[in-house]
Amino acid sequence: MKHKLSHGAKIIQYGGQGKIFRRNFSIKEGEKLLHTSQCNLYTTAGAIAGLLFVSTERVAFCSDRSIKTYSTTGEQLKFQYKVSIPLAKIKGVLESKNMKRPSNNYVELVTVDDFSFWFMGLMSIKKTLRYLHQAAGTAYLST
Repeated sequence: MKHKLSHGAKIIQYGGQGKIFRRNFSIKEGEKLLHTSQCNLYTTAGAIAGLLFVSTERVAFCSDRSIKTYSTTGEQLKFQYKVSIPLAKIKGVLESKNMKRPSNNYVELVTVDDFSFWFMGLMSIKKTLRYLHQAAGTAYLST
């Protein structure tokens, strides 16, 4: 609950999700934000909370909080985790269902070089899937 409140405060502070998108990514002329959804991006290091953006040019993710890691010299580094995938590089978007735990459904986005991104914890998975398929030009089959 605390995380959701801080997320809402951040959106208000920056003036909306569109401004957060423009602040974190280089926007191309004519690019329009179609959809934003709070979710978790699953990585080998675990789930990272943030925002998933679907625009007319890309699918992007930006972490809510800074990620902490250490350099080879032992110095602590902090950075925001960002992913930007041009629509032309998207091969497919799939919904994966967990029959035992339906709340654990996730969206898998596969790129043309067969790299997969897993987005979990989406509030409205069907709506997000519809926008992803619309933007990427892939067929959306509702289940």
